[in-house]
Amino acid sequence: MDFPKLNILLCLSIFLLSSFRAHAKVKFNYCDKKANYDVKVSAVEISPDPVVSGEAATFKIKASSGQAISGGDLIIAVSYLGIPVRTENHDFCEEVSSCPVSSGDFVISHTQTLPSFTPPGSYTLKMTLKDNKDELLTCIKFSFTIKFGSMVSDA
Repeated sequence: MDFPKLNILLCLSIFLLSSFRAHAKVKFNYCDKKANYDVKVSAVEISPDPVVSGEAATFKIKASSGQAISGGDLIIAVSYLGIPVRTENHDFCEEVSSCPVSSGDFVISHTQTLPSFTPPGSYTLKMTLKDNKDELLTCIKFSFTIKFGSMVSDA
């Protein structure tokens, strides 16, 4: 194989690997593997991945429901090295594009900027969705990574 062909093959391989990484989905597990949750999660996406401290990160949960959801609570609990570090309650209707959510597919999208001093490493996020009657609709867990961002301000 001559050098130009090898160079093209190498560049193509790097491009394909980098685009695969950018579009890779996050592996998740249901909190109770035996439960039959009303809301089924099909995918979790994090952007950017890894999350960068001091910058905005977006978590998208693609899900579906057999019934309409008129409201409820989205509880996000984050652990670092197995130690709970933050729990937040959000209004479900503020995390979806419109409410009530009709039966079928929908996306929960949450964007947050982490403090620049957030320690880098592996984190676990547990997301619980409850309806207006405080009944559990779904619960998932997944891991994500945080890396240090730039310590220099853009000011």
